[in-house]
Amino acid sequence: MIERPRRLRSTAAVRRLVRETHLVPSQLVLPMFVAEGITEPRPIASMPGVVQHSRESARKAYAEAVELGLGGVMLFGVPEHKDAQGSGALDPEGILNVAIADARAEVGDDLLVMSDLCLDEFTDHGHCGVLDAHGRVDNDATVEIYGRMGVAQAQAGAHVVAPSGMMDGQIDVIRRDLDVAGHEDVVVLAYAAKYASAFYGPFREAVDSSLQGDRRTYQQDPGNRRESLRETLLDVEQGADIVMVKPAMSYLDILADVRAAVDVPVAAYQVSGEYAMVEAAAAQGWIDRDRAIDESLLSIRRAGADIVLTYWAAEVARRLRSR
Repeated sequence: MIERPRRLRSTAAVRRLVRETHLVPSQLVLPMFVAEGITEPRPIASMPGVVQHSRESARKAYAEAVELGLGGVMLFGVPEHKDAQGSGALDPEGILNVAIADARAEVGDDLLVMSDLCLDEFTDHGHCGVLDAHGRVDNDATVEIYGRMGVAQAQAGAHVVAPSGMMDGQIDVIRRDLDVAGHEDVVVLAYAAKYASAFYGPFREAVDSSLQGDRRTYQQDPGNRRESLRETLLDVEQGADIVMVKPAMSYLDILADVRAAVDVPVAAYQVSGEYAMVEAAAAQGWIDRDRAIDESLLSIRRAGADIVLTYWAAEVARRLRSR
């Protein structure tokens, strides 16, 4: 017998030597929730180990992310007050813009400060855009607000803005407004293929979502595959510097398709429901928690992601450093 592939699996040392896909901290981005009006971190029941940060606890997390060598943090704001227009998203003193400024003051350029660019956290109806007279999301009015929101986040100090609303033409308007305002160096990370997924459930607790109805008229149908390439290529054409697939694990085929279709960096978001399922199963003793975490992240990297947003980013980075 000449072919014996098991030779390359015989010891841990040889497995490390020939491993095709690796995890390194610089590929990992930590999503963080910063809440207005709290003085201590507030646990999120459906996401064990994840919290809504106070501004002070968030500062400590930013510093730790630098120490661990993470690729960045993705910031989400949780305001105390919301309105139909999501006006808190544009307010320089709004919680997200203040959190961005805090992060830049803490880490400077040693860590990428990324910010979610969407209205859903700030609207009292919970949708990603403003509504028209018929209660539908008004695409064109929304993207004009997105452009202003991008400028506000850039002025606060964001290195990367991440439009997640899945509005038609959003990248074009945001890139235009950033450039006109003199923020040519701010990176646009486009949620290019974002599906209307059941796996976002815990996230809605994390941001105190006010959603009425659903987002199926603007997020993608889970049954569609080709559509994701259309969306992604449009975003690249309009100026996206990085494109992202969300969710990750149930959409690895989409991730592989996107990786093959573009020559810009590709990210994937391991979402709240994916996190919660592993944590819940591990808490019951049904799976090996650390191995399941690593395997899930490797699957995302193996499918083509250069960057992975994961709530386990800091934990995995600590573990990688100790090996």
